[in-house]
Order: sequence, then structure tokens, then C-alpha cells
Amino acid sequence: MRLKSFHAKTMSDAMRMVRQSLGDDAIIVATREEEGGGVRVTAAVEEDDLPATPVSGAVRGGRAKALPKPVEPEIDVGEVVADALQRHGVPATLAEQLIDAASGLDTDDPRLALGSALDSYFTFNPLPDGRTQVKPLALVGPPGAGKTLVAAKLAARAVFKKRSVGVITTDTVRAGGVDQLAAFTRLMKLKLATVEDPDALAGAFEVLRKTDLVLVDTAGRNPFDAEDMQDLRAMLSAGEVEPVLVLPAGLDALEAADMALAFKAVGVRRMLVTRLDMVRRLGSLLSIAARARLSFCDVSVSSKVAEGLTALNPLALARMMIPAEEKAPAAKEPAPRRAARSADWEEDDDGHPDQEPDHTPRRKPTFGRGYEPEDDEPEIEPAPPPPPPRRAAAAKPTKPATAKSATKAKASSSPSSRTLP
Repeated sequence: MRLKSFHAKTMSDAMRMVRQSLGDDAIIVATREEEGGGVRVTAAVEEDDLPATPVSGAVRGGRAKALPKPVEPEIDVGEVVADALQRHGVPATLAEQLIDAASGLDTDDPRLALGSALDSYFTFNPLPDGRTQVKPLALVGPPGAGKTLVAAKLAARAVFKKRSVGVITTDTVRAGGVDQLAAFTRLMKLKLATVEDPDALAGAFEVLRKTDLVLVDTAGRNPFDAEDMQDLRAMLSAGEVEPVLVLPAGLDALEAADMALAFKAVGVRRMLVTRLDMVRRLGSLLSIAARARLSFCDVSVSSKVAEGLTALNPLALARMMIPAEEKAPAAKEPAPRRAARSADWEEDDDGHPDQEPDHTPRRKPTFGRGYEPEDDEPEIEPAPPPPPPRRAAAAKPTKPATAKSATKAKASSSPSSRTLP
């Protein structure tokens, strides 16, 4: 499907532009009145329903010359961005705003245009790596979001940069929750503090007050359960701590947005996305950040602690949504020809060409070169039968028995004798 935006002074003018460009089968996706006057209409049409390109009546050299398509870099960029947003399942209202922002830029790079549009609509605030002392970071989110793994990755990143790190866990309810994080901290030679209530957490903060980075791995909470959220709110009140929402990619856009709003009520301002390597559509992430007004910080693209986290910025997100053009089809074009060659060689190995005189001409176009018989191929080449004088000369000696037997042996071994009737 192809999306395109049209701006005109009146709605009738905009609809006329839609029909002229996309045809009568176009579907109106959204309409909006511009602040400076006029209207903007976003329409969509299937690729098969696009009107045919008109051909000019002027003929040069007996051939009709097609009219060149108008060069509109901003419209082309907008279409590429629109296709990407639709492929990722971005809601129509949000997609229209991003398309408008991307189409107004003077650039031919759709990823740069989308990155600029994302930068104008969303905020990006990566997490600290421990270079300067910051508030303790409390990782919050629903159960199974990957908070423990994120805590291990953040700790490993700070340790790698020679920063002091303190790790605290409040996940004492989940079976194996403490043991999982303890295994990670043991490998990094860090001490793990386990707390069960806000008072114990406040004491842990006091002990680690001179640490460069303090991480708190909280238990998974049901955002729609009032008791769970009240417990989380009480735990976060133990000190000056910044809660960071950890959400896995691939969730339903509406459900995930409701979760984000529930966690925002306890002070969440940043969102960290996990399992990005297991999804192909990122529209729900944009929907969450837009509805809850959360900042993007980091993303996790692997379940391995050693691969760490990736700080997210507008251009990096745009590259995820619009990957580089794949040139694999062009590189794979010779593959069928190589397969055909191997098939022909297999037939040669089976010995069938000796019995099929029409096989040799089929091999010429397959290899793309002139046929060159090898030294051991005189029997495969369909040569004409020897001239009659040579056959008569070969049959003359009849009196000596030894010569006759030698002639018979020679005739039985001659390749040309097998071609005679």
C-alpha cells in the first residue's frame, strides 16, 4: 500500500489532487486543517490500483517517449517514511504527524528524515554509566520484562568503565529471583544486598551513598493491581530514587500504553525496551512513548549480559525502522544459472549425454561460452560419419588372417564405427 499527503486551500482541491495522483480507488486515511490555512489530506491506495503513467504523443525515432515523473524529493521521502510507519503498525494519528514532520525536511535520506521527525516528537535520555554520581536507579515493570538481566547489564557496563557499583534486589518473592542476580554479581565480584521492606532499602541506600551507581532490581508488579502498585510506591519512597520502566518489545500497543500510564503514576519518566531482537514491528513502542509521554533511554537486543545495552537516539531508532536497502536479490540472480550448470554436470557424470546427441547444444547457453570439447570427449561430439573412401580403405586387407583380425579389432574400438548404421 502507498500513502501520500496532499495540501490544498480547500477540501475539494485536495480531493481533486488525490484523484489525479492516486486514482478513484484511493482511501482517505486522515484529514486535518492546517494552522496557517488550508487542509491536509492523507490518502492510501494499493500498488496495483495506481493509475498508469501517461505517454506523450510525441514520437522520436518511431518510439513513444514516456513523460518523466515530477521530481518531488520531499514527497518521495514522505512516502518511504509512510510505508515504514505502516509496516511497523504505528497508529494512524501518530503516523500522520511523523509523516508531516519528515516530509517538510530538505533531505533525500528517508532515515534521516524519520530520525528528525522522531527527535521532534519524542525525547531520548540514555541512562548514566556511572561516570558521575546520580540517583539510584530502580528498575520497575511487569513480571518477566527482563529487569534482572538489565540490572546485570548496567552493572557490567559500569564495572567495565572502572566505576563503583552497588546492586540491591527486592525481588524476594519470585522463586530464584535473588539467585539469578547473585550469580551475575558474583562473576563481577560485586556484593548483592537483599531487602524486603522500605526501611531496609533506606538503610542500603545509606550504606551505598558514596557509590557511583546504585541499581535496584524490584519485583515484577501487576500495573492493574492497586495493592501491587501501592507496595511499589512505598518501596520507592525509601529514598531519592529514579524509577525506570522496563518493558519488552512486541506487546499490544494499547495494553502496553495502559501499563506505562500506570507506572508513570509512581514517578517513571524513562522507558527501557528489552527483547528488541525478537520483534519486527516497533509501532507499539512509539505508541507507548507518545501516550505516556515517556523518554526513550536504552534498549536490549540480546539475552547475553556481555553484549550489554545500546543507548537509543532518534537516528538509531530510524535505522531500526528503515533498514538499509537489501541488495541480496541482485547478488542472487546468478544463483539459478549456477544451479543449472551443476545440474548439467550431474547429467554428464551419469553418462546420459553419450546417448543423447541433442544434449550438447543445450549446454552452450548454460555456460555462457562457446563449446570447447575436452581431450576425452571425441565420442560426445556429434561429428559427421567418416567419408566413404576411408571406410573402403579400412576394409581392403582380407587375405592375411592377422591383418583381418587387426582390422576387426580396430573397427570395434573406433568411435566412428559406432556412428555407422
